Parts: sequence; structure tokens; C-alpha cells
Amino acid sequence: GYVAAYNTDYAETCSGINAFALGAQSVNPDAVVYVNVIDTWGNETLERQAAMALFDVYQCCVISQHCDSAQPQQVAQEYGMKGCGYNSDMTEQAPNAHLTAAIWHWNVYYQTAIQAAMDCNGDASKFVENMGGNAYYAGLKEGFVDISPLNENWDGYSDTKAITDAVRELIASGEWDVFSGVKLSYEITDGKVEIIKTNAPLMDAQGNEIVPAGGPSVDDSVIKGSMDYNVAGVIEG
Repeated sequence: GYVAAYNTDYAETCSGINAFALGAQSVNPDAVVYVNVIDTWGNETLERQAAMALFDVYQCCVISQHCDSAQPQQVAQEYGMKGCGYNSDMTEQAPNAHLTAAIWHWNVYYQTAIQAAMDCNGDASKFVENMGGNAYYAGLKEGFVDISPLNENWDGYSDTKAITDAVRELIASGEWDVFSGVKLSYEITDGKVEIIKTNAPLMDAQGNEIVPAGGPSVDDSVIKGSMDYNVAGVIEG
């Protein structure tokens, strides 16, 4: 399940939902992600209600979110289920349910912005150029995008951490992209993790091929600004 402020209305929410679904499918190829859209960036009451509906109506066993409060994670804990938060480490609010959350290290941005301002000599257009455009984007490689520390209370913590670390390296090095025609799976043998790459097309929920098998990831501009489709396995409730 996924509690989302919006879905295909914004590439920001749409790409997050899609990425979560592809991650779930790397563990279980048959995984389906039901999305409950609340049509607002922040409303704790709606976030709680949406999470409860995902458990009650769709019998979801894991819940994620693109909304700021920890309500979906707290609901997961109340239902005895699991979840992944957003924007901050929500383990304190749901210690038995929360695994990890998407987070941002804002000190990386501040350091970049301060240096760009120092180097632009008062020229605003130069500042924008130094920052890479009108919006700042950086990823795992730059240390800006990250996940919060994995919750050690989860069963399988060591294996999960090993898998996560291995995939993180593939992304940060540029060896693999989430929205490419290469899907990941894994095997664990004698405590050692092997990440398996399989060429397979990236399909949308309507059965259209977005990226052919083995093809490169969709362009960053799509992920940042124009992604308006859900990948196969995503169902908006």
C-alpha cells in the first residue's frame, strides 16, 4: 500500500510510487502496490484514514508513503504490519513497523549553494548555472539522497542491509538505474548476497512498453518533470 499526496499529477509523487513498486517487485515479482491519493501535501487525518483503508480494503501487508507525517507508519504498527516512511526517520514513532524512510541530507545542498553563491560574484544567472539549473538535483553519489538507518528490530535485518548496500552501490556508481530495462533480484547463499540483473522491459500499468529489455533508464528530465504514468503493478484505489 502507498499513501500519496498525489499520483500522476506530479512527476515527484508518480516517480516515487513507481520506484517503490519496482523495489517491491525485485523481492516479489507478483507484488502489487495499491495507491490511496489524498489530494493534499499534508493532512494527518486523511493520511491516517488512507492508510487504514489500504489495510482494511486491500489487505496490504506493507505500507509506504509520500506524505510528511508518521500516521501511515503508526497505523501499520497498530495493524501489526510493516512500512517505509518518507522525509524523516519514523522509527521512533513506529518502532515495530518502520523499516526505513527516504531522506535528504540538506547540509549537502547548503554547502553546494553557499559555494555557488561565493563563486558567482553577485551574478544571479551564474549562481543558477553553478547550481545546475533552476532546481537543484543530486543523488546517492553526491550524498544528498539517502535512506534512514534500517530498523534493527526487523527480522532479516542483516540480509536486508546487505542487499540495500549492494543496490546502493549500483545506483551511486551509475552501473544501474531504477527506471531502466534491467530488473534486479537477489540470492543469498551462505550469508553472501548476489544481485542478479535480468533484461526485461519497463512496462506501464496499461501494458505499454516504456523502456525495451536491456534499454537505458528513462531520461532524468522525465523523472523530474514529466512522468505521468504508473508502472505495471501499481493500482490507484
